[in-house]
Parts: sequence; structure tokens; C-alpha cells
Amino acid sequence: MFAQHEAAGAKFVDFAGWDMPIHYGSQLEEHHAVRQGAGMFDVSHMTPVDVRGDGATAWLRHLLANDVAKLKTPGKALYSCMLTEQGTVIDDLICYRMRDDWYRIVVNAGTTAKDVAWMQQQAPAGVSVEPRHELCILAVQGPEAVAKAAPLLGEAGAAAAALKPFNAAAAGDWFVGRTGYTGEDGFEIIGPAQAIQILWDGLLQAGVRPCGLGARDTLRLEAGMNLYGQDMDETVTPLASGLSWTVSFDDAERDFIGRAALQAQRDAGDLPRFVGVLLEGRGVLRAHMAVQTAHGEGELTSGGFSPTMARSIGLARIPAGDADTMDVIIRGKPVPARIVNPPFVRLGKVRVPGLDATT
Repeated sequence: MFAQHEAAGAKFVDFAGWDMPIHYGSQLEEHHAVRQGAGMFDVSHMTPVDVRGDGATAWLRHLLANDVAKLKTPGKALYSCMLTEQGTVIDDLICYRMRDDWYRIVVNAGTTAKDVAWMQQQAPAGVSVEPRHELCILAVQGPEAVAKAAPLLGEAGAAAAALKPFNAAAAGDWFVGRTGYTGEDGFEIIGPAQAIQILWDGLLQAGVRPCGLGARDTLRLEAGMNLYGQDMDETVTPLASGLSWTVSFDDAERDFIGRAALQAQRDAGDLPRFVGVLLEGRGVLRAHMAVQTAHGEGELTSGGFSPTMARSIGLARIPAGDADTMDVIIRGKPVPARIVNPPFVRLGKVRVPGLDATT
């Protein structure tokens, strides 16, 4: 895809050892294209991993904090963390159940090596873990994404257009999930390199705008979605990262890796809060800024400027308590901010009370 990115005017940066487009001329315009029309992201640096074998379901119920037994129909997906024995986050990922003996997991670029090593180390006899490095991934996102992408997917197009969110279809060379990292509708499309190159060109002709890492980050932040390495990592648990909803304790007999540690943390109480932050004063929020609440100090894990809201927003880990305001320390001075519930923006609508309801 590199030559096609160059032809589209990409400015490249290093990301997890990959040369990645940060933008193609205007990060702001790319952000708005996804919120208002359709944009596409080459996310081939991420890795599809196929888990196969008769024992795949039972093993994944042990490996992941969320429970793949919830996936009752072919193509159904869930979001989960993969944990250490201490309950901290090795990675966050999406797991698709295609059959009882075939699951496809998509892992992050910067964690691929350790993820695959951990999974292969944990896998029992009869279960294979195969990273599919030869496959490319193109995310097409926005209110017009499905209408513009489905006709270009050949025999998979009709099935893709009919997908409900967090479901996938496999047909021919295509694997299409109705998932994304922007808070908008769309697809994440996995296929062979040549097919993805052709798809890219077809989407360009259909008016879909190439988008880089910069817009991807502002979109995911508005959508209140965690970024591995910033909002969570191997030093914190999902319970301290706003991801309690991805941990399933429903089956008392299911002994997933990290369960005992999470139960102990939950039973101890006083879990830190993971919250959205809307800056009320002047400045721009950045990761690792200190914050002060009525119950003590915390830290911004992510921060930036929201193009949709024209406000500075962030995510923060703060002490337990009922505080609804905080001060963010910017250049040594406290700046007032409001604590809000993410997402800030979803499906083109601003979700923060008191702000405009649409983009």
C-alpha cells in the first residue's frame, strides 16, 4: 500500500516500527470526512490471528476476560482484554467466532509479537494460533461507508451490507466486520494485499477520503475508546480503565486468566474512576497531565482537541468518589474541567449534556 499512500499525498511517521500516514494534507478535514461522509484507514499494521481446533472455544474462554460463549451465531464478535495472571492488560482485541473450531482475533500492531507468543505459549494441544501477516486490513468508516464500500466487495457485498454491528461475514477472499474505532458506522475489511489495493482505488473513485493516524486518534478519543499503551497497559487492570463491561464474571465456573486478581481488586473496593474530561478553561489536554479532584490526584491518560465539538477533551484515571469537576494542571497552573461520561460523540451526535446535539 505504500505507493498508494504516497500517491495520495501521505505524510509518514514511525508507528510501532511501521511507516504510517499521519495525514494526507489535513487531519481536520479527514476527521470531518469520517463524521459526515466516509473515510478509509489502512490498518494493515494490525494483525489478524486465526485460532483453530476443536478445543478453540473452551481455550478462548480461559484466555480472554470476556466470554466467547456469548457468541451464539457465526460471525458474531466481542471486544475483550487479554490479561496477565495479575489481571493487567496484555492487549485489547476483537474476537470473531466464525465456527466452533475457528475464531479470528485482531490484535494491535505494537503488541503483535508478545500477543502471539503469549497465545502460543498458552494454547493446548489441538489448538493452533496462526498470525496472518500476509493479510491487509482496510477500515472504511462514516455514515456513507457501507453504501460506498459494499458494492466493491463482490460476492461478499450483499452479506456485508446486511451485517449488524459487531458481526462479520467471510466470502471468497474477503472477511468483513461491521466494526470500527471511530464511533461511526462502517466496515473493517480483511483481505489479500492485491485485493485491498484494488479496493483502495475503487473507494478513492467513490469519493472515500484517505485518513491517517491523526484523525484516527481524534475520532477514537471523541468516541471514548481506549488506546493501548496510553489508557491501559500491563500496569493496570481493565477494572481501572473503564473496561469493567468487557470482563464477564457471569459463569462462576469459568476460570479465565487474571480472574482471581480482578475479583480481589473488585472485592477490595475503592477502584479508581475512569472518566471523560471536558476542559472548561483555555488550553489543550494531553496525556500524562496531572489532575486534581476533591478526592485526590489523578492523571490524564489521553487528551487532545475535539474537531467535532471544538473543545479540548480527554480521558483520565482519578480517585474513587463522587466528584463532577477537576482541575487539570497545564503549564503549572490549575485549569477547570468538567467530568463527563464518554463517549463525547457517537454516530455524528454530540453526547455531552449542554452541548450541541449534532455535528
